[in-house]
Amino acid sequence: MADVIRLLPDVVANQIAAGEVIQRPSSVVKELMENSVDAGADAIEVWVTDAGKTNIQVVDNGRGMSETDARLSFERHATSKIRTAADLFALHTMGFRGEALASIVAVAQVELKTRTKEDDLGVWMYLEASKLVEQKAVACKIGSSFSIKNLFFNVPARRRFLKSDATELNNIMTEFERVALIHPEIGFTFHRDESLVMDLRPSSFRKRITSLFGNSLDKQLLPVQVETSLIKIDGFVGNPESARTKGARQFFFVNHRYMKHQYFNRAVMAAFDKLIPSDKQVPYFLCLEVDPGKIDVNIHPTKTEIKFEDVAMRFMDDLLKRPKFNNNTYNTMTKEKYDMIRENTYLDGYTFNWIYRSLENSLNLDTFTAKQIAAVMEVCYQQYTDGYFQCAEDNDITN
Repeated sequence: MADVIRLLPDVVANQIAAGEVIQRPSSVVKELMENSVDAGADAIEVWVTDAGKTNIQVVDNGRGMSETDARLSFERHATSKIRTAADLFALHTMGFRGEALASIVAVAQVELKTRTKEDDLGVWMYLEASKLVEQKAVACKIGSSFSIKNLFFNVPARRRFLKSDATELNNIMTEFERVALIHPEIGFTFHRDESLVMDLRPSSFRKRITSLFGNSLDKQLLPVQVETSLIKIDGFVGNPESARTKGARQFFFVNHRYMKHQYFNRAVMAAFDKLIPSDKQVPYFLCLEVDPGKIDVNIHPTKTEIKFEDVAMRFMDDLLKRPKFNNNTYNTMTKEKYDMIRENTYLDGYTFNWIYRSLENSLNLDTFTAKQIAAVMEVCYQQYTDGYFQCAEDNDITN
C-alpha cells in the first residue's frame, strides 16, 4: 500500500493556525495591541479602515525590534516570552506562544516598520501569505508600526464569512476596550476611517472605566479590595441601582489578562441575591492577582479562558473561611431552600445529591443563600470534572 501521510507545507500549516488564532479583524487588533503592551509602550494608536477588512494599523512607542528580531517574529513559535515549558506557568506577559504574527501574515498583506533606540535606522518589511516580499532600511521613530491589509485576501471563503461592517467594528471595539481598560497607565487612541473616535489619556483605573463607558457610571461604582494568602482582588462593582436587564459591563481580569469564567460571574451575582431582580445584572470591573503557577492560560487559542488550580476548595477554605462542623449540629435545611438550590443549578439529580452531601460535611450551609450554594456547587462540579474536587462518594472523608 502506498504511503498516504504527508507533512503539510508551512504556508498551509500557518493558514490552519490562523483559523484558530485569527478569526476576524478584532483578533488582529487584540494580538497587535497585546504585543505593544508587552513591548513596554506607553502610547498605542489603533487605526481601522472598513471595519478592519481593508486595513488595520497599530502604532506604538515601545522597544521596537532589530532587523533580525523583526524577521524572526513572523516565524511560528518564535517568541521572546518563554524558553522552557516551565515558563508557561510563570507568565507575566500577554503573549507567549509566538503564533500571532505568523498566523496574521499567513492570511494578509503585512507592512512592518520598526526601530530600537540602539539603532540609527529602522527596518521596513512587506510580507504576503507568509513570504517576505521586500525589505529595506528606513528612518522611523522608536517602536513598531504594523499595517495589516486585506485580511483573508488569499482565503476567500473566510473573507465571505465576515459579518457586516457594523458587527465587525463592534467586535473590534470590544477587544480595544478590554486591553485599554486593564492598562490605564497607557495612552490609547482609536481611529475609524481616519476619524478619531477615542482618545484615552493615562489615568487611574476608575477614570479609565468612566472614560470608556461614560461619566454617569462613576457615582454607581463601589470599590472592592480583598486580599488573602491566595488571591488579591481590586476593582469596582456597581451598586444595585446600576443593575440592567442586558448590556451590563462585566469584566474579570487575572494578572492583567481578560478572562471569561461563568462560575466567578455567578459568585458576584450571588452577592446581590434579593437586592436586585433575578433578571438583572450589575456591572463589575474586577482585577484578580494570583500566583502565575496556580493558573493555566494555555487552554484556549484566544487565551480568554483560564484554568485555576483547585479553585473550588480554595474558594471555600480561603475566601469563605467557614469552619467545619459535625453533621449532627447544623444544616437545618428547609425543603423550600433545598428546592430553590435545585432550581438555580444545571446539575442533574444524581450529581446534585453527591455534591450536596460533600458540602454538608464541609460548610455550614445555613449561613448561605440558595444562589450562593448553587454557585459553589457548580464550581465544585467543574473542578470534579477537571480532577481536582473529590466528592463524598469517592471518599467518605471530604477535606
